[in-house]
Amino acid sequence: MNCAEALSKPKPAAPDLPIVLVSAVALVDSDGRVLLAQRPEGKSMAGLWEFPGGKVDAGETPEFALMRELEEELGIETRPTCYSPIAFASHSYDDFHLLMPLFVCRTWRGEVEAKEHQALKWVKPTDMYEYSMPEADIPLIAALRDML
Repeated sequence: MNCAEALSKPKPAAPDLPIVLVSAVALVDSDGRVLLAQRPEGKSMAGLWEFPGGKVDAGETPEFALMRELEEELGIETRPTCYSPIAFASHSYDDFHLLMPLFVCRTWRGEVEAKEHQALKWVKPTDMYEYSMPEADIPLIAALRDML
């Protein structure tokens, strides 16, 4: 459904959902490819490809949460000064509403390795629509493609 079609329908009820803040990153390598991570079995949306990142804990900034998550999930060291915010997602799932800032990072220390994901893949932004991703991530691809 496009925006014009949506405007012709009755106004949807306001969701009464908890808001979850998640921070995500598009790690960009020297060839201009972006890292996608496959969600592991046993987690919601298992098998889908996503931008690495995770939930922002109480008292954390999105940048600090991202720094922590990248070390835990990928074994790399980054700093908030290495992140450039480019877009955000706001999407309602069945049981929560997701707010997710997306940052770009081109500099990190260490070798990227899958510590919590099934697989990792470096993908050209023009090819990202070929990967099944969570609904909230899909609109971020256009912003990323425009920026890169």
